[in-house]
Amino acid sequence: MKNTVKTAFVLLIAIAFASFTTLKDKKVNVKESQITWVGHKVTGEHNGTITLKEGTLVFNGKTLAGGDFTMDMTTINTKDLEGDWKAKLDGHLKNDDFFGVEKFPTATLKFTKVESQGPEYTVTGDLTIKGITKPITFKMNADNGTATAALKIDRTKYNIKYGSASFFDDLQDKAIYDEFDLNVTLKY
Repeated sequence: MKNTVKTAFVLLIAIAFASFTTLKDKKVNVKESQITWVGHKVTGEHNGTITLKEGTLVFNGKTLAGGDFTMDMTTINTKDLEGDWKAKLDGHLKNDDFFGVEKFPTATLKFTKVESQGPEYTVTGDLTIKGITKPITFKMNADNGTATAALKIDRTKYNIKYGSASFFDDLQDKAIYDEFDLNVTLKY
Protein backbone atom coordinates (compact mmCIF):
# COMPACT_ATOMS: atom_id res chain seq x y z
CA MET A 1 0.00 0.00 0.00
CA LYS A 2 2.83 2.42 0.88
CA ASN A 3 4.55 1.69 -2.43
CA THR A 4 1.31 2.31 -4.36
CA VAL A 5 0.78 5.68 -2.67
CA LYS A 6 4.43 6.59 -3.22
CA THR A 7 4.24 5.58 -6.90
CA ALA A 8 1.00 7.54 -7.39
CA PHE A 9 2.54 10.62 -5.75
CA VAL A 10 5.68 10.43 -7.93
CA LEU A 11 3.51 9.97 -11.03
CA LEU A 12 1.35 12.97 -10.06
CA ILE A 13 4.46 15.16 -9.57
CA ALA A 14 5.88 14.01 -12.94
CA ILE A 15 2.62 14.82 -14.75
CA ALA A 16 2.40 18.24 -13.09
CA PHE A 17 6.04 19.02 -13.97
CA ALA A 18 5.55 17.87 -17.55
CA SER A 19 2.55 20.16 -17.97
CA PHE A 20 4.68 23.16 -16.98
CA THR A 21 7.52 22.29 -19.35
CA THR A 22 5.54 21.68 -22.51
CA LEU A 23 7.47 22.90 -25.55
CA LYS A 24 5.53 24.49 -28.37
CA ASP A 25 6.81 24.95 -31.91
CA LYS A 26 5.81 28.18 -33.65
CA LYS A 27 6.31 28.24 -37.40
CA VAL A 28 7.90 31.43 -38.67
CA ASN A 29 5.89 33.27 -41.31
CA VAL A 30 8.52 33.36 -44.05
CA LYS A 31 6.57 35.87 -46.18
CA GLU A 32 6.48 38.44 -43.37
CA SER A 33 9.98 37.76 -42.04
CA GLN A 34 13.08 39.49 -43.36
CA ILE A 35 16.81 38.77 -43.52
CA THR A 36 19.09 41.59 -44.65
CA TRP A 37 22.85 41.45 -45.10
CA VAL A 38 25.63 44.02 -45.18
CA GLY A 39 29.08 43.21 -46.56
CA HIS A 40 31.86 45.67 -45.77
CA LYS A 41 34.92 46.52 -47.81
CA VAL A 42 37.69 49.11 -47.52
CA THR A 43 35.93 51.51 -49.90
CA GLY A 44 32.38 51.07 -48.56
CA GLU A 45 29.73 48.39 -48.31
CA HIS A 46 26.95 46.58 -50.15
CA ASN A 47 23.62 45.38 -48.76
CA GLY A 48 20.76 43.18 -49.73
CA THR A 49 18.40 40.40 -48.74
CA ILE A 50 18.21 36.61 -48.42
CA THR A 51 14.89 34.75 -48.28
CA LEU A 52 14.06 32.52 -45.34
CA LYS A 53 12.92 29.17 -46.73
CA GLU A 54 11.51 27.84 -43.45
CA GLY A 55 11.88 28.35 -39.75
CA THR A 56 10.55 27.34 -36.37
CA LEU A 57 10.93 28.93 -32.96
CA VAL A 58 10.43 26.68 -29.93
CA PHE A 59 8.88 28.10 -26.76
CA ASN A 60 8.52 26.76 -23.25
CA GLY A 61 5.45 28.73 -22.27
CA LYS A 62 6.41 32.29 -23.28
CA THR A 63 10.14 31.67 -23.00
CA LEU A 64 12.21 31.01 -26.13
CA ALA A 65 13.80 27.57 -25.86
CA GLY A 66 15.03 26.70 -29.38
CA GLY A 67 14.88 27.28 -33.10
CA ASP A 68 15.72 25.84 -36.48
CA PHE A 69 16.02 27.80 -39.75
CA THR A 70 16.83 27.29 -43.42
CA MET A 71 17.86 30.18 -45.68
CA ASP A 72 17.52 29.96 -49.46
CA MET A 73 20.99 31.10 -50.58
CA THR A 74 19.90 31.15 -54.23
CA THR A 75 17.88 34.28 -53.39
CA ILE A 76 20.87 36.47 -52.45
CA ASN A 77 19.83 39.86 -53.74
CA THR A 78 21.80 43.11 -53.77
CA LYS A 79 19.67 46.16 -52.94
CA ASP A 80 22.14 49.05 -53.28
CA LEU A 81 23.03 48.50 -56.94
CA GLU A 82 21.05 48.43 -60.19
CA GLY A 83 21.49 47.12 -63.71
CA ASP A 84 24.72 45.45 -64.79
CA TRP A 85 26.53 46.19 -61.50
CA LYS A 86 23.76 44.51 -59.51
CA ALA A 87 23.70 41.49 -61.82
CA LYS A 88 27.49 41.14 -61.59
CA LEU A 89 27.56 41.31 -57.78
CA ASP A 90 24.57 38.97 -57.36
CA GLY A 91 26.21 36.47 -59.71
CA HIS A 92 29.56 36.74 -57.95
CA LEU A 93 27.99 36.22 -54.51
CA LYS A 94 26.25 33.11 -55.83
CA ASN A 95 29.37 31.59 -57.42
CA ASP A 96 32.07 29.49 -55.76
CA ASP A 97 34.16 32.54 -54.73
CA PHE A 98 31.45 33.24 -52.16
CA PHE A 99 28.43 31.04 -51.36
CA GLY A 100 28.53 28.45 -54.18
CA VAL A 101 24.74 28.24 -54.32
CA GLU A 102 24.65 25.67 -57.11
CA LYS A 103 26.26 23.11 -54.79
CA PHE A 104 25.04 24.64 -51.50
CA PRO A 105 21.56 26.14 -52.15
CA THR A 106 20.71 26.49 -48.45
CA ALA A 107 22.32 27.59 -45.21
CA THR A 108 20.95 26.49 -41.83
CA LEU A 109 20.97 27.63 -38.23
CA LYS A 110 19.98 25.30 -35.39
CA PHE A 111 19.85 26.66 -31.84
CA THR A 112 21.80 24.52 -29.36
CA LYS A 113 21.46 26.69 -26.24
CA VAL A 114 19.17 29.57 -25.27
CA GLU A 115 19.68 31.63 -22.12
CA SER A 116 16.92 34.04 -21.08
CA GLN A 117 17.31 37.59 -19.78
CA GLY A 118 13.66 38.69 -20.00
CA PRO A 119 12.62 39.36 -23.60
CA GLU A 120 16.33 39.26 -24.62
CA TYR A 121 18.14 35.96 -25.06
CA THR A 122 21.70 34.83 -25.61
CA VAL A 123 21.49 32.18 -28.30
CA THR A 124 24.18 29.73 -29.31
CA GLY A 125 23.65 27.70 -32.42
CA ASP A 126 25.23 25.71 -35.20
CA LEU A 127 25.42 27.76 -38.41
CA THR A 128 26.05 25.79 -41.61
CA ILE A 129 27.21 27.62 -44.74
CA LYS A 130 28.72 25.82 -47.76
CA GLY A 131 28.45 22.52 -45.88
CA ILE A 132 30.66 23.80 -43.02
CA THR A 133 29.14 23.98 -39.53
CA LYS A 134 30.51 26.34 -36.89
CA PRO A 135 29.07 27.55 -33.57
CA ILE A 136 27.82 31.12 -33.34
CA THR A 137 26.51 33.14 -30.38
CA PHE A 138 24.28 36.20 -30.67
CA LYS A 139 21.60 38.22 -28.86
CA MET A 140 17.95 37.81 -29.82
CA ASN A 141 14.78 39.55 -28.70
CA ALA A 142 11.51 37.63 -28.90
CA ASP A 143 8.22 39.17 -27.82
CA ASN A 144 4.68 39.70 -29.14
CA GLY A 145 5.07 37.60 -32.28
CA THR A 146 8.35 39.15 -33.45
CA ALA A 147 11.93 37.99 -32.92
CA THR A 148 14.93 40.10 -33.96
CA ALA A 149 18.65 39.43 -34.02
CA ALA A 150 21.83 40.96 -35.41
CA LEU A 151 24.57 38.47 -36.26
CA LYS A 152 28.19 39.08 -37.25
CA ILE A 153 29.52 36.20 -39.31
CA ASP A 154 33.17 35.58 -40.14
CA ARG A 155 32.89 34.30 -43.71
CA THR A 156 36.42 32.86 -43.69
CA LYS A 157 35.29 30.18 -41.20
CA TYR A 158 33.09 28.87 -44.03
CA ASN A 159 35.88 28.83 -46.63
CA ILE A 160 34.77 32.13 -48.19
CA LYS A 161 38.14 33.81 -48.60
CA TYR A 162 37.72 35.87 -51.76
CA GLY A 163 39.16 39.37 -51.27
CA SER A 164 40.13 38.70 -47.65
CA ALA A 165 43.19 40.60 -46.44
CA SER A 166 43.65 37.76 -43.93
CA PHE A 167 44.59 35.44 -46.79
CA PHE A 168 45.79 37.65 -49.66
CA ASP A 169 48.46 40.35 -49.71
CA ASP A 170 48.42 43.53 -51.78
CA LEU A 171 44.62 43.87 -51.98
CA GLN A 172 44.80 47.47 -50.78
CA ASP A 173 41.46 49.19 -51.45
CA LYS A 174 39.99 46.01 -52.99
CA ALA A 175 39.96 44.17 -49.63
CA ILE A 176 36.64 42.83 -48.37
CA TYR A 177 36.31 42.52 -44.59
CA ASP A 178 35.99 39.00 -43.19
CA GLU A 179 32.84 39.72 -41.19
CA PHE A 180 29.45 40.45 -42.68
CA ASP A 181 26.22 41.34 -40.90
CA LEU A 182 22.90 39.53 -40.95
CA ASN A 183 19.94 41.43 -39.51
CA VAL A 184 16.94 39.20 -38.92
CA THR A 185 13.29 39.99 -38.21
CA LEU A 186 11.10 36.92 -37.74
CA LYS A 187 7.31 36.99 -37.52
CA TYR A 188 5.71 34.02 -35.76
